[in-house]
Amino acid sequence: MAEPNEVLGTFFGDDKFPVQWANEEDKQYHWYYDDLHCPNPISPMYASLPWWGTSCEYMYRRFGAPFGKLWLGMVVNGYVYTTVTPRDPDEAAKLGPYYGLVMGTYAREFLGWWNKRYLPEIKRNFEYLDTFPHDTASLSELMILLEEGVDIHERHLRLHWILNLAQFQASMDFGAVVGEVFGQVDPALLGRIQISIEDRNWDSINELWKLKEQVKADPVLNALFMSKDTAKEFLPALQASARGKAFLAEVDAYLKEYGVRAMYCHEFINKQWIEDSGPALETIKGYLVTDYYYPSVYQHARDDQAKAVEELRALLPATVTAEQKAKFENALDLMLRMMPLTPDHHFYLDQGTNGRMRLMFLGIGRHLTRLGAFDDPEDVFYLSYDQLRYYAANPKSAANPDGFDGKAIVKANRRARDAAWKARPVDWVGTVTQWSLYGEPYKTLWGYPERFLRAADKALEPEDVVKGLAAAAGIAEGIARLVLGPEEFDQVKKGEIMVCRMTNPAWVVVFTKIAAVVCDAGGVLAHPAIVSREFGIPAVVGTTNATLRIKTGDRIRVNGSIGVVEVLERA
Repeated sequence: MAEPNEVLGTFFGDDKFPVQWANEEDKQYHWYYDDLHCPNPISPMYASLPWWGTSCEYMYRRFGAPFGKLWLGMVVNGYVYTTVTPRDPDEAAKLGPYYGLVMGTYAREFLGWWNKRYLPEIKRNFEYLDTFPHDTASLSELMILLEEGVDIHERHLRLHWILNLAQFQASMDFGAVVGEVFGQVDPALLGRIQISIEDRNWDSINELWKLKEQVKADPVLNALFMSKDTAKEFLPALQASARGKAFLAEVDAYLKEYGVRAMYCHEFINKQWIEDSGPALETIKGYLVTDYYYPSVYQHARDDQAKAVEELRALLPATVTAEQKAKFENALDLMLRMMPLTPDHHFYLDQGTNGRMRLMFLGIGRHLTRLGAFDDPEDVFYLSYDQLRYYAANPKSAANPDGFDGKAIVKANRRARDAAWKARPVDWVGTVTQWSLYGEPYKTLWGYPERFLRAADKALEPEDVVKGLAAAAGIAEGIARLVLGPEEFDQVKKGEIMVCRMTNPAWVVVFTKIAAVVCDAGGVLAHPAIVSREFGIPAVVGTTNATLRIKTGDRIRVNGSIGVVEVLERA
């Protein structure tokens, strides 16, 4: 049996991807590229207020989780790499019983806590942030808002982890009971069951579809939408029409409810739907052109899940006892009730909280731009949290030459982030151990250990074959569409196969059009895998190189049952 500390691989940097190590200890950890959350060069502001770090230290402390102690992060050539550090074996052995004592209760009771305590708290915090008078507040008031926002952000990250581990336990318990009662079960069958069919993502799609139905039924609106290709082109015509203005008011109401979302939400720098109605309008037009019909898609998801549950029940062994059957049904019921927390926590905690942090920072940025401290409100994201505080209180100027030179730092950080786009991040740096690859459970979200084990074979793959993880069963052939930014959503045509780095719930509108999805990042429990199963389309994730190998216009075949993508014809 392998020892936890057995070294399976090392990479400390090379000429193509140099790594500046803070100390020798950091080299001993397995740092993996966080393409699940932060696939693009990170902004200084988000890097200083990240999802990793203190909130994760809280998670491991609160739960007494024996499978880690800290979750650290570092920025390498502009990209985020994170690592989970192991607990001392003696400490892990002592904490294991405590973790076992409390986790079943978290799984059983969390839904009640969420609905009665946590979600109302989150909504109160949102109301405070949403109604703050950014444009009339003083600088000192805005800086106090900054501290309130940072506190809310940290609190919501803590709630995220409470939810995350409670749901994780419910899913683990379900898997354990299935193994106990049924033995080996096809993972694809379980994947069809472990989806959410009642959550804020579905609500968002339904409400957008209702707006599309209004346009379809109204000849005036229909003509306005079809008069030009893009929202930027047909929006003036909508604004000039009485009927168009009324409809835009309904779109604004939709965005107030569902528009606090960005393509990559684990960042503050990305523009959101609520700031620009263009993506929503173009999605409505996409629904119109394809005549997307939400009720049938939704009903298909419900029916397939129900069918899969019955298929699983049909596999119950003849020797199953009444006690075992009841245990299975209870675990199934709890898991199904917990599944909506995946998209809902993303809606409220990942998208909703980070999105409001962006809006708060923009309010501060506008104020500092009016004062001449910034050239653009977006400059605020090119300072760290502490640098913003230094600069707001003591800006360098002709009258104050010894003040903090925020403008120079903003310019340097903008140049550095622009340069980082040219780098191609490697999958991991540091030291891979038996424990880091097989003992640390969160690696499954990134597609490890399969991703690590396949790395040596990547160079040997035929040019027209891309291999990844089988995330959603089925086979689809079609034209590839490379999607790297929100400005490209409107280019996706019905029946195309989306090839991207990663998705999150803000991408769900694109899933209504595509025939399959291929992702560089992710594991079988990551967002594109789950949503593909909900929509009943094949998915291959964790390829690491699909966006390099496949181009828009290529005809490809996606086999989501075995995790293979073939390029049948080059564009």
